Amino acid sequence: MRIDKEHILNYNKSAIENHNESFDFLSSKLSKQGHDVNDIISRLAEFQIAIPSWALGAGGTRFGRFSFFGEPSSLEQKIEDVGVLHSLTQTAGAVSLHIPWDIPSDYNAIKEQADSLNIKFDSVNSNTFQDQKDAKESYKYGSLSNVNQSIRDQAIQHNLDVINIGNKLGSKSLTVWLADGACFPGQNNFQTAFQNTEDSLKAIYKGLPDDWKLLIEYKPYEPNFYSTVIQDWGASLMLANACGKKAYTLVDLGHHLPNSNIEQIVSILQLKGKLGGFHFNDSKYGDDDLTVGSIKPYALFLIFNELVYGMANNPQNPDLAWMIDASHNVKDPLEDLIQSLEAIQEAYAKAMLIDQAALKAAQSNNDVVKCQEILQGAYRTDVRPLLEKARLNSGGVLSPINAYRALDVRGGLIKERGKNTVATGL
Repeated sequence: MRIDKEHILNYNKSAIENHNESFDFLSSKLSKQGHDVNDIISRLAEFQIAIPSWALGAGGTRFGRFSFFGEPSSLEQKIEDVGVLHSLTQTAGAVSLHIPWDIPSDYNAIKEQADSLNIKFDSVNSNTFQDQKDAKESYKYGSLSNVNQSIRDQAIQHNLDVINIGNKLGSKSLTVWLADGACFPGQNNFQTAFQNTEDSLKAIYKGLPDDWKLLIEYKPYEPNFYSTVIQDWGASLMLANACGKKAYTLVDLGHHLPNSNIEQIVSILQLKGKLGGFHFNDSKYGDDDLTVGSIKPYALFLIFNELVYGMANNPQNPDLAWMIDASHNVKDPLEDLIQSLEAIQEAYAKAMLIDQAALKAAQSNNDVVKCQEILQGAYRTDVRPLLEKARLNSGGVLSPINAYRALDVRGGLIKERGKNTVATGL
C-alpha cells in the first residue's frame, strides 16, 4: 500500500483553515519572544527517526499476542509500512533492521524499494538473545560473554555477518544488545563474563568499516534477573572506550531502573563524546516498551533539553542515531508508531524553545525558581502547529492519526495481506 500525494492534498484541504489560524497565533507569539520560527520548523523537518522493523507487527507478552491483522510478513512489506508512516508524517525516513529476521533475498530490489519511498537503512541489529534455526551452539547461558569459546566465536561471527548485510544496504552502524547475565548468585564470575564480553566486542570492532559506529546498548535486568553483563551506562561506556573511537553507548529509555536520571546520563555521555544514539519508548515500571511520551512526557522533554544543549555545545559528540524501540499489544502498531513520532517531535520542539542563555544566567545566580519557570514555560507551550507546519512543508499530512483512519490504512492492509499474516520479531 502507498499513500499518494492526491490523498494527502485532499486531506490537508479539509484541515488547512484551522491549522493556519493556530499556526499564525503561535508564530506571532514565539516571534515576539525572540524565536526564529522558520529555523525551528526547518530543524523539525530535518529530524528523521528510524522505525524498527520488529515493531511493525503486533507485540505481546509472555502470556499472549493479539494481532491487528494485515501485518507485514516479509521485509518488502515492512518497508512498505515504513513508507506509509513516512508519507503521512515525513519524519520516518529510515528503517532499522534486525538480523536474522530481516535478511534480504534480493539486495538491489530492497534498496530500490526503499529509495522509491525515500527511506534509508539505519543501524542494523544483531540477535544473540535467541537460538537460531540450524545454529550449532546455544546461547542459553550467554553469547559474547559465554565461558565456551566456540559459543563466543559463533556470536562474534553473527555480528560480523550482520555488518556485512548492513554494509550492502548502506547502513552505517551496528547495535549490540546482550541478554547475557545470570539468574542466580554464583552462576557466573562477574569479571570473567565482563572480560569475555570486552574481548568479543573488540573482535567485532575489528570488522567494523571505517565509516561505521558500534552502538553498545545496556539494560539492568531481563531476561536475567540477578545480573546483566552490560547492566548500565557505565559498563557500556567502559566497553566502548575499550573498543575504540568508533564505539559508543546507546541509550534505551526503558533500560533503566525506576526514576533514573536519564537526562543526566545523556548529558555526561555527550560531554565525553560517547553518546551514539537512542531507542525511544516509555515505561511505568521497567522495559515496558510503551508509546513514547505516554507515561512520562515531561521526562522526555528534559532529556531533549540536554540533547539540544549537547548538539549545540558538544562538537566532540557525533551525530546521533534516533530510533524507536517499542512493542504494541493493544494498539494498531502503525498508529502507535505515529503517536511516538509525534511525541518525539513535540519534545524536540519544546526543547528548542528553552532560552538557554537565560537558563544559564539563572543557574549562575542560583535562581532555582527562575530555572524552573524557564523550563516549564517552554514545556507548557502547545507546539503542535509547528509540527503541522513542518509536515505540511515536507509534503506530509497535518494530522497523521486522523488521516490514517480516514484513509482506512489498516483496512487496506488487511485486504492486501489477509488476517493470518504475522510479522517477524518479538
